[in-house]
Amino acid sequence: MCETGSAPEEARASLPRPAPGAAVDPIALEPVDEVEIVTLVDNVYDALLTGDARTRRAGSGTGAVTAPQFEEGRTFAGMVAEHGFSALVTVRRDGRSTTLLFDTGLSPDAMVTNAGRLGLGLGDVQAVVLSHGHFDHVGGLAGLAGKRGVRSLPMVLHPLVWTRRRLAVPGKEPYELPTLSRRALEGEGFEVVERREPSLLLDGSVLITGEVDRTTEFEHGMPPPHQAWTGSGWEHDPLVADDQALVVHVRGRGLVVLTGCGHAGAVNIVRHARRLTGVDRLHALVGGLHLGGPAFEPVIPPTVAALTELAPDLVVPGHCTGWRAQHALAAALPDAWVQSSSGTSYRLTA
Repeated sequence: MCETGSAPEEARASLPRPAPGAAVDPIALEPVDEVEIVTLVDNVYDALLTGDARTRRAGSGTGAVTAPQFEEGRTFAGMVAEHGFSALVTVRRDGRSTTLLFDTGLSPDAMVTNAGRLGLGLGDVQAVVLSHGHFDHVGGLAGLAGKRGVRSLPMVLHPLVWTRRRLAVPGKEPYELPTLSRRALEGEGFEVVERREPSLLLDGSVLITGEVDRTTEFEHGMPPPHQAWTGSGWEHDPLVADDQALVVHVRGRGLVVLTGCGHAGAVNIVRHARRLTGVDRLHALVGGLHLGGPAFEPVIPPTVAALTELAPDLVVPGHCTGWRAQHALAAALPDAWVQSSSGTSYRLTA
């Protein structure tokens, strides 16, 4: 599935595989005192949304920009919304705070623009984590490289993130998706860390899942038009095997799971996180769940049923979740569901 081809054992490693029982060697994910997730980029920006004790919104008075057409010489631009996702994750433990950047949005400037309008400097970012290689999650790397001016920033990703992919919709001319360049990223100073397996970051307080076990009967991945280059031709790429999530254990509350697109399936991802850590309780699920469009709408009912059974305290579906799934989740989990919006922060404490 990657640009240079792959050995048979690499192909087998990307296939769904059973994951019965608890993990043989559970990961000791250290509980944290608090995690704050700031949605830097999402598909939606609503300046009229209200917050609460754990949710802070970027309101209509955010992001002052020069505008000579106004008496004051300025106006408020608010947040940029685009078909992409990016989140700033700050973990607090034992009096220390550390910040990671999870995905970077679609365009080169939306993420850094929104961070600036929120008054958030990106100079404190300790590492970048990429959920997968699709361009609507990595496009902001260009803006980040130009903004920081700091070399050797670690970047954690799956080795299949470099896969060439295209969409070949019947009756339309196929078009190739932009492919991330390792050489370019390393040239800009990013220290690329490739991992298929789970990774522990920040002294064991953040888990990056690596490849997610596909164990449900209903989350089948991408439809046939989504294809990958094998080295000799294009083939259906249903798995997007580089898809991974970020997991934090908030002490006394449970797991906080952050997804980019959730190509592995929201329920598969949560199951995988619970199995790896041995922590059964799902406290929060935030990010894209990829339930939009005709190919994925049949997956909505079993996904909603499974998440309802897990009874999370917070569900913030964003990006590619789709409006039908949003309505279904809001109806099934009215006390947990929260509307996502660019510029919103969620603070979850022990």
